Amino acid sequence: MAAPPDCSLIATDLDGTLLRGDDTLSDRSLAALALAARAGARHLVVTGRPAPRVRPLLDDLGATGLAVCGQGAQVYDAGADRLLWSVTLDRELAETALGKIEAEVGELYAAVDQDGVDGLTLIEPGYLMPHPTLPAVRVERRNDLWVRPISKVLLRHPHLTDDELAATARSAVGSLATVTMSGPGTVELQPCGVTKATGLALAAEHLGLEPGRTVAFGDMPNDIPMFDWAAHGVAMANAHPELKAVADEVTTSNEDDGVAVVLERLFGGAEPYVPPHVLPRPRSGRVPR
Repeated sequence: MAAPPDCSLIATDLDGTLLRGDDTLSDRSLAALALAARAGARHLVVTGRPAPRVRPLLDDLGATGLAVCGQGAQVYDAGADRLLWSVTLDRELAETALGKIEAEVGELYAAVDQDGVDGLTLIEPGYLMPHPTLPAVRVERRNDLWVRPISKVLLRHPHLTDDELAATARSAVGSLATVTMSGPGTVELQPCGVTKATGLALAAEHLGLEPGRTVAFGDMPNDIPMFDWAAHGVAMANAHPELKAVADEVTTSNEDDGVAVVLERLFGGAEPYVPPHVLPRPRSGRVPR
């Protein structure tokens, strides 16, 4: 499916998509987003990071509008520094879900993102942050993870791959929580039914924007619901195979400014660079919008 010629909303993941591996934004990406803004398109960050971990990046983007955070559990107003909408994961359900998964795979290491604009990321002994640049507070025991409302739980296993852990977790927890895989070493439990698509739909409705005029960018399976919601889904060259399989298009990697490559083409940047291997890919089973 071709990208909508009248694209009015650009939804981008951060890690592995808009950001480079060192958590920075390239000048080319910033220029491409500015080009789209001059053409009247809005940009929404749609990320698994909680609002407090997104705020510095929104400052870098000069963004004062909305952002979808916490895998869709939070809609954050950057200008007002407040949550317009948030949903928490019941802490008793989270403990039960962890127990069910550990009954299948053995000991897990867990972390949580607390709810709120000042919520902390807490990690139990043994848990290693997949993004060492992100701040976290180590607690002494698992019970300390539940002292405040949380938006999600992050899981790591000493031996299983992310795909193996995610598949087992989905089978074990059933309807207790939604299981997502959002990056290397990042399998997560979030409130049942909450996805990037639910948060993006809320933010878009608030802005008066429609899925039929939306282009979404991502790199991991947690971006699949967002691609299903948007008119056109663009996977990065470094994306997980599950996301590439449902993408309308595959661009270059995040290190090679894949988001900018597409935006320059859509919005007519000067001498846009479109590599020959960036080809439209049909989406199996999808009904054209």
